Amino acid sequence: MKVSEFINPEEEKEIVEAIKKAELNTSGEIRVHIEHTCDGDRFEHALEIFEKLEMHKTELSNGVLIYVSIDDHQLVILGDKGINNVVPNGFWESTKDEIISQFKSGNYKQGLINGILEAGEQLKQHFPYQSDDTNELNDEISKG
Repeated sequence: MKVSEFINPEEEKEIVEAIKKAELNTSGEIRVHIEHTCDGDRFEHALEIFEKLEMHKTELSNGVLIYVSIDDHQLVILGDKGINNVVPNGFWESTKDEIISQFKSGNYKQGLINGILEAGEQLKQHFPYQSDDTNELNDEISKG
């Protein structure tokens, strides 16, 4: 499946809007990366993407990457150290479950939107929106 078959340009716009909406609740930064296959360990690869997208450079170390490998059916939600230092184990499980349940039904766009909005709600608990908050990372979907 091509990335363009996974989500079309109109759906991509809706996903980017969900990122913007989620980030209104939190100082956290959310990115989505979609590619066809994942070579090697999915967590290690997601970490490489995280660094390539310079997500580790946010002021509060509160970036979150939602990584999807289409052909391999892999999903990783990776939070930066600022998040991982304050959240309990399994923090991202409800977000991951929400995405996977929609993906299983072929609702890729809705899975990502639901996951993004859930991530925003989760982040709000530890990283509430600040009046002087700036958007530190690009909201566009990254593709490999």
